[in-house]
Amino acid sequence: MTQTLYRKLVASHTVVQLDADNVLLYADLHLMNEYTSPQAFAGLAERGLTTLYPGQNVATVSHIIPTHPDKFRIIGDADSALQASNLKRNCDRHAIPLFDTNDRWQGIEHVIAPEHGMIRPGMVVICGDSHTTTYGALGALGFGIGTTEVEHLLATQTLVYRLAQDMRIRIDGALPPGTTAKDVVLMVIAAIGAQGARGYVVEFCGTAIAALSTEARFTLCNMAVEAGARGALIAPDETAIRYVLEHCPDLATDAALRERALEHWRTLYSDPDATFDVEHRFDASSLAPTVTWGTSPDQAVTVTGLIPPARNASDTRALHYTGLSSGTSLEGVAIQHVFIGSCTNGRIEDLRAVIETIGERRVAPGVRAMVVPGSGAVRDQAEQEGIAAKLIAAGFEWRKPGCSMCLAMNDDVLAPGTRCASTTNRNFEGRQGRGAITHLMSPAMAAAAAVTGHITDVRKLLAS
Repeated sequence: MTQTLYRKLVASHTVVQLDADNVLLYADLHLMNEYTSPQAFAGLAERGLTTLYPGQNVATVSHIIPTHPDKFRIIGDADSALQASNLKRNCDRHAIPLFDTNDRWQGIEHVIAPEHGMIRPGMVVICGDSHTTTYGALGALGFGIGTTEVEHLLATQTLVYRLAQDMRIRIDGALPPGTTAKDVVLMVIAAIGAQGARGYVVEFCGTAIAALSTEARFTLCNMAVEAGARGALIAPDETAIRYVLEHCPDLATDAALRERALEHWRTLYSDPDATFDVEHRFDASSLAPTVTWGTSPDQAVTVTGLIPPARNASDTRALHYTGLSSGTSLEGVAIQHVFIGSCTNGRIEDLRAVIETIGERRVAPGVRAMVVPGSGAVRDQAEQEGIAAKLIAAGFEWRKPGCSMCLAMNDDVLAPGTRCASTTNRNFEGRQGRGAITHLMSPAMAAAAAVTGHITDVRKLLAS
């Protein structure tokens, strides 16, 4: 029987088939944060239950944590501080590893898990956060769940899982200079729509995907959920396997374990004649840097293009909210804030792209530019490479790791009316602050906006 990669992963983790559409699925790893776990732990306590496999659960404080550069971080907001202290108390009680507020390696769950070797091809990884799709970059099935499901998972290490349909998105062609995985995924979401992959697990393939680095693939899979995808996958190739081996000390020292792992990983691909329910094809060779103009990730256009006419009430509302007009270009639109970070684009390759873009330039007058590394490890590496010093010299704020201004659950919040060039994953109304306006773009494009004071085609800076 031929199978897609998605079906292989589900089959290998199915404890029991419940009915035609649902299975009891085993999870290799469960990641937690401070805002989706409290009610789940409370539910366990009420029922007198404990965590079945504590070592297969990992927690981090990331969403509510302040990112100011003070040596010792203190969460000033009382409600947020309570969330963090509750998480520590629950993790201590259940013997669950925790990257706490001032842990050297603290960071965003979707950044720290791969860099610490927790994610390997063929795994099922679950978290109370929608961007768990990130792990598909390594051939692992990752997806987000709700609080009630977190409780069930802690107690049983399993989940009642509704099967998804299969979608394949093939992207061929070499990415032109100045374009990145962020531009690729914005192109795809704009083409198929914010609900275009609803009910599907998407498998990405093609020559453009094969040429991407692992960190770029994280960006791609991370944002697949913005098209409604229930998961995203890329079959593990030499690029992904090299990344895993570099980040997994046990595989580096145990030759027998490594060979068994490699033998299994070589089976993780969709069979040549496997059937997909839906297929899309794209050519990346003519791609240009892409920016969102509205309040949904699918409302995007190339920086050289024009904002399209409103197609529906949602488009009309978005144009009103952002203060833009159909038929105009985003290039030249003034910004007041730049945010570089998040689980989408807070890795070391993203920060290197920022440095390459800015060169000897400085942040433009009237612009506040923040760089928030995705983890303590990314921060350390950036400082060792001299990236942090260059950013500070150029007028950027160099912050501590965390989710920060991605979602305004902490003290990094935009004021009403502020227009921000952001490397995050969502540009919803009020996402970065009530009344604030978010334009999603790549780190290179955000850096270009920072030093020019407006949305700028990064290719012009790279060519100068």
